[in-house]
Amino acid sequence: MPELPEVEIVKQSLSKKIKNKRVKKIIIKNRNLRFKLDHKFSNIVQNSIVENIYRFSKYLIIKLDNSYYWLIHLGMSGTLHVVDKNKQKFLTNLSFYQSPNLPEKHNHIHISFDKFKIIYNDPRRFGYFLLLKNKYKLDEFISNYGPEPFNKKFNQTYFKKKLSNKSKNIKNYLLDQKFVSGIGNIYASEILFLAKINPERKSAKLNLSDYKKIIFFSKKVLKKAIKKGGSSIQNFKNSNGKTGSFQKYFQVYDREGMHCLSKKCDGIIKKKVISNRSSFYCNICQKI
Repeated sequence: MPELPEVEIVKQSLSKKIKNKRVKKIIIKNRNLRFKLDHKFSNIVQNSIVENIYRFSKYLIIKLDNSYYWLIHLGMSGTLHVVDKNKQKFLTNLSFYQSPNLPEKHNHIHISFDKFKIIYNDPRRFGYFLLLKNKYKLDEFISNYGPEPFNKKFNQTYFKKKLSNKSKNIKNYLLDQKFVSGIGNIYASEILFLAKINPERKSAKLNLSDYKKIIFFSKKVLKKAIKKGGSSIQNFKNSNGKTGSFQKYFQVYDREGMHCLSKKCDGIIKKKVISNRSSFYCNICQKI
């Protein structure tokens, strides 16, 4: 599943392509995504102009000139592909995961502009499109989630209020979108390694110093991942031929059995399944 950095890269790519462009035509091949596509979707989006594109957490937010906000969640396997009408382009994927070119199957929604179209592909159909009719509805939707790591509200006071006396482990909190928005499994492992905190440590046992380290490294890891174009686990490229390269900088993720990269540490990277998710950590740096 794409995490905050990967969705940010999609947002940047998409913005360059569709901002200030009018949606000319919509073809829906399959409405049955994670949530069934609103039957009014075509009528609302078609002929509207894309005023701006934002990202919140793992959501793409497209502001239309008719006051509606069109949200896209890519789920486990959703991708957006740009197909130019006047030329065949091998690389179509706006992101850095799954197929770099347009697959033959599972192309559920086609959104046409003047000289190109955007196609939503999703084999598992865990992604979805959502329409919110105004800014109030958008704010209401966002209020159901925790702050992003870059938000000033994501601070030591917030941690103390939310985590004091809680028995749930810190790894699960970092994956809980109601606690913090946008962090997924890959980056949670990297953040906790740099903070030298075991993923199974109970939240109640964390102190202010631990809070400070988690907050600092959450920002640092995500900023670096965005700068490096996200993580291309399978080394795919986007429509500009660029490859996300953050996987080259993994300290623990997917490094089971390898030596710890910390200086003067003889630890070995271990893998443990926590709440059905693979967690990677150093058996010495991150003792519980």
